[in-house]
Amino acid sequence: MAQQTEKPDGVVAQATGEGRFQTAIRVRDSVILADEPAEVGGGATGPTPYELLSAALAACTSMTLHLYAERKGWALPLFSVEVAHSLVADGGNGRPRDRFDRHLAFAEPLDPERHAKLIEIADKCPVHRTLMRGFEIRTSLGSPDEHPSGEPPAEHERQMEQACAD
Repeated sequence: MAQQTEKPDGVVAQATGEGRFQTAIRVRDSVILADEPAEVGGGATGPTPYELLSAALAACTSMTLHLYAERKGWALPLFSVEVAHSLVADGGNGRPRDRFDRHLAFAEPLDPERHAKLIEIADKCPVHRTLMRGFEIRTSLGSPDEHPSGEPPAEHERQMEQACAD
């Protein structure tokens, strides 16, 4: 059953009516446009849903690495996290699997020990853990003033702190 709230705790997506796919996504007081590339009939006005999912993994990884370095007193060089989604054949059951390729790029070389530790911490970021353990999706139907309850914003920060604990 949906919880009644003044403002949604979660993300709200609504078709804009512009083009075949363009969707406005409201997150707190921000709006993001999602769309599909022109070559598949979209307007190319925003990231695709899989790019948004990849962005969630990239952003969480970046935040978690930054937090870990801060806690350790490490001065990390500038870095970026790039994530790309693809479907790959699964040799077991013949059905494709989703794969996220994540690339950490540092502006300066890191010593091998620090490099290995940062990869270990990247694998502990909360979004990475969510994707690896799987999840349940429950769908309900209701009026626009009903909203699913979401995780409090501080919970993600707590999970990042936990990921950084040695």
